[in-house]
Formats: sequence, structure tokens, C-alpha cells
Amino acid sequence: MSRVCELTGKGPMTGNNVSHANNKTRRRFLPNLNDVSLTSEKMGRTYSFRISAAALRSVDHRGGLDEFLAKAKDADLSDRALKLKREIAKKDGPAELQA
Repeated sequence: MSRVCELTGKGPMTGNNVSHANNKTRRRFLPNLNDVSLTSEKMGRTYSFRISAAALRSVDHRGGLDEFLAKAKDADLSDRALKLKREIAKKDGPAELQA
């Protein structure tokens, strides 16, 4: 299982551990990933994702999973999330795609 957020694409970063003697050794900063179930109001069911805590706050801030996916960049989304975004857009019809 990869350590990448399914909604934002946030993944591991690298940096240094710096000791008191200023010795530097490489380390990894891992994203804070959580397994969550998010409800899609337009599809009428819940979907489970592995997302970062920051992404969960963003989903709440934007008003839910459907609104978050509508504004999200396709390059950041996982294959599952991109498929869900397309299903929601298809269910809304062409009026939602024009806006």
C-alpha cells in the first residue's frame, strides 16, 4: 500500500535529521494518512479512502466529498477518486460541466 493521499496526492518528503553536533542524516517525512469513509450525497452511498488529515479538513471545508472532487485537479486524484469524480459529473449532467 503506497503512502500517498488519494485525494490530494500528498506523499512522503525527504529531509535531514540534525543532531546537536550538527551531524546530518537523511530521513523521510510521511503524510498523516487515515482510512476514512466519506459519503457522496449525489451517488447516495459511502466510499472508503486513505487520505491525509489535511485532506479531510479540506473536504469538510468545501462542503463534502462531491464538492471537493468537483474542484480537485485530476492529476492529484487517485484512479479510484478520478473514476468517482467522473461518475458524479455524469450523474449531474452537462449543466454541471459547463459551470
